[in-house]
Amino acid sequence: MMRVPFLIAIVLALVFIAMNTFFTVDERERAMVLQFGQVKAVKNEPGLAVKIPFIQNVAYYDSRIQGLETDRLEVTPLDERRLIVDAFARWRIADVQQFRRAVGAGGMTAATQRLQAILTANVREALGSVRSETVLSADRVGLMNRIRDEARAEAVALGVDVIDVRLKRADLPEENLQATFERMQAERVREATDERARGQEAAQRTRAQADRTALEIVSEADRDANIVRGEADAERNRILAEAYSADQEFFAFMRSMDAYRNALKGENTTVVLGPDGEFFNYLDSPRVAPLRSTLPPEEEADPAAAPPDAESNAGDAPAEAATASSGN
Repeated sequence: MMRVPFLIAIVLALVFIAMNTFFTVDERERAMVLQFGQVKAVKNEPGLAVKIPFIQNVAYYDSRIQGLETDRLEVTPLDERRLIVDAFARWRIADVQQFRRAVGAGGMTAATQRLQAILTANVREALGSVRSETVLSADRVGLMNRIRDEARAEAVALGVDVIDVRLKRADLPEENLQATFERMQAERVREATDERARGQEAAQRTRAQADRTALEIVSEADRDANIVRGEADAERNRILAEAYSADQEFFAFMRSMDAYRNALKGENTTVVLGPDGEFFNYLDSPRVAPLRSTLPPEEEADPAAAPPDAESNAGDAPAEAATASSGN
């Protein structure tokens, strides 16, 4: 019976020794085996590991990506426009031994404080070397990459890898907002005025060119029309000259008939002329009769073959003259 408690004590002792000999490493952690404060081993792979009991102990460090947000920073870019900036970073432990040497017993809290100081300094330096338009435009991506690279280079001494840095907000101070808005509005009004002036100048050039082109086209058309009109007048004069030279008396008769037709047309036409005027020579002169003797013999024999205009006009002229006389 005395052996049972002894065996229980031995089992408990073995369990206690085993618990201090074996330890496990989670996939989200990295372990460091320490002996009297000195690093003896680093366990980066998850699983079961062994240490010397009671002499060595294990320190665990989170290997996951950590977040870090800075306090609101007031920076002054090159154009002296103050900005209120919020930034955040993503980081993780890259070298456990270097991390322990750098932060000591402070662990993650001390690392966060030192990383925040590094990030704040790099944000101020980067934003202070550019204009505020760069921070508020698409160029801020390159600016954030620059801050990340500089912070990563300094964080190597802490055994930390800075994965990414982003600017969450970049706002103007409340007291500068109204003045900044007015200045931006004035700049946009000036740009719009310049754009309108350039548009009006281009429109005037276009109108002037169009007017010049239209004037040239009209001038060329008038020139061509005058040439055609002159050629037509010349052709008409040639035809009239040929007709006059062919039979001068008949030509004079036809011209007189045309004059009668144009002068006596209309319902209320009244002509006042002397009885011995030359205008009605072909109405009362015997020279009309010999006019038919000048026609060819076959046309003299056939009255229906006579020129219809001459015969109808000769017959109508006395009637028109009688109408004119009755009007008088």
